[in-house]
Amino acid sequence: LNPLRQSLEITGASFSFGQKWQKPDDWFYFYSGISYQHFNLDRYGSFFSFTQGYSNNLAGNFTIERNSVSDPIYPTWGSKITLSSKFTFPYSLWGEKVQGKKYDYAGMTDQQRFDWVEYYKIKFTAHWYTALNKHKTNKFVLNTNVGLGFLGTYNKNLGQSPFERFYLGGVFLSGFLLDGREIVNLRGYDDLSLTTPSDRVGAPVISKYSVELRYPLTTNPSATIYALTFLEAGRTWADFSNYDPFNLYKSGGVGVRIFLPMFGLLGFDYGWRFDDVQRAPNMAKGQFHFSIGMNLGEL
Repeated sequence: LNPLRQSLEITGASFSFGQKWQKPDDWFYFYSGISYQHFNLDRYGSFFSFTQGYSNNLAGNFTIERNSVSDPIYPTWGSKITLSSKFTFPYSLWGEKVQGKKYDYAGMTDQQRFDWVEYYKIKFTAHWYTALNKHKTNKFVLNTNVGLGFLGTYNKNLGQSPFERFYLGGVFLSGFLLDGREIVNLRGYDDLSLTTPSDRVGAPVISKYSVELRYPLTTNPSATIYALTFLEAGRTWADFSNYDPFNLYKSGGVGVRIFLPMFGLLGFDYGWRFDDVQRAPNMAKGQFHFSIGMNLGEL
């Protein structure tokens, strides 16, 4: 056997169900599902808090959404409001209270504590689109976004789940996210630099707000292009007790979006940060960002 060999095996399955509701109006949708993943690690340390062993993630989810957005590429009116939850069974509490077990959490390794990972996760996001002029095609559109996320634990003695955490900062491009992490963009800052306690661990609490003013250069279906200017603010916290929705990292800038059917949505932005980051004193004040794909980097 090669002593330098590293591997990660993932086995999983999922089942989901969606339904369009007629009440309170025709814009409501309901989604639910259940998913299971088994992770088997052999000296694999890029994504997890442990490098050797296994973990199981069995979770259910429920989502209620109201979506009246006028167009997927360049919407000029409507809104999309989503409330979602994802949760596992409280294994440790069930063992303590029902089976009468006493666990030595302090003496456990991360692999032992999270052989069956447990958590509950709640998110709220809202997007509003408002046309600011009555021009038939070239409409200035104000896009306002709000996003809140919280990852909780059933058992404080067990500790926070290493799965399903939030990462904030920059425009981070990643082709695969193995542990349910959510990477959220905040232009003008280094990638993942606003993640508390660190970009290695991830954060259980996040808030982000943004405003974009958009103007279409062309709305041709074969190449939709629009320019934008933005202001946005966000932050992560290591504990909900420290949560302060008004103490945020802020930035502004300009950008352009190009939608090509063969490539999808391409984004080019220049962001200027308004606040210093204590643990990154040499961070540049302004940065160019490139993005690809729709709805990536959002909560």
